[in-house]
Amino acid sequence: MGNPRIKNIYHEIGLAKTRNQKLIAILIDPDEIDVDGLQKLIPQISNSPATHILVGGSIVETNHIDAIVQFLKAKLSLPILLFPGHPSQISVHADGILFLSLLSGRNPDYLIEHQVNAVPLLKDTTLEIIPTAYILIESGCETAVERVSQTKPLDRNNSDYICQTALAGQYLGNKLIYLEAGSGAIQAVPLETIKKVADAISTPLLVGGGIRTQKGIQEAFEAGADLVVIGTAFEHDPHFFEHD
Repeated sequence: MGNPRIKNIYHEIGLAKTRNQKLIAILIDPDEIDVDGLQKLIPQISNSPATHILVGGSIVETNHIDAIVQFLKAKLSLPILLFPGHPSQISVHADGILFLSLLSGRNPDYLIEHQVNAVPLLKDTTLEIIPTAYILIESGCETAVERVSQTKPLDRNNSDYICQTALAGQYLGNKLIYLEAGSGAIQAVPLETIKKVADAISTPLLVGGGIRTQKGIQEAFEAGADLVVIGTAFEHDPHFFEHD
């Protein structure tokens, strides 16, 4: 079950926001790395500025999520949060779960059906469940999220509508707003959009996809992101956080 040392993950994220303490999450995709591969990455993760670990992906065809989560918990003291694209990606061994609703699309499976199907798996666990409005932004290519969910991302040039969607997510009671360009995105979420959304909402703002440099992380923070998610960049270069 969840790590008894890790409590009130959402509270800590909110507290960091009030203190203007910026957070970084490393996203581990089980389809891209196994436990043996993770073994080599632990030193880089431990020496990185990461404050959280996300585990999951759009597809995840492997069956070793439990093993990955348990290994990470044994080696790291960081909170391990599930980032599932499907209820089959839920592991009771994690500390919490981003309970995602894909508000940028209109596919009912990703708005509510998968969430309903996840309830029998979640209700008897100790996972901290964090309702999260997940908003996919057009990034210059078709991402895995778009293919799997069969939904279109929001127009990256229509920051007003993106902001409306984020506020709708907050009004619906979501505790986190996640602006996502998608795995392997050509372009990151526009800084203007991050700023507009950050100014409009009061909930913590997560931003990910297409961020490939330390400068990109800093720019997202300066625009208003409270937590930046790094996946592909770290996956391709384990020394990512060592570069200036």
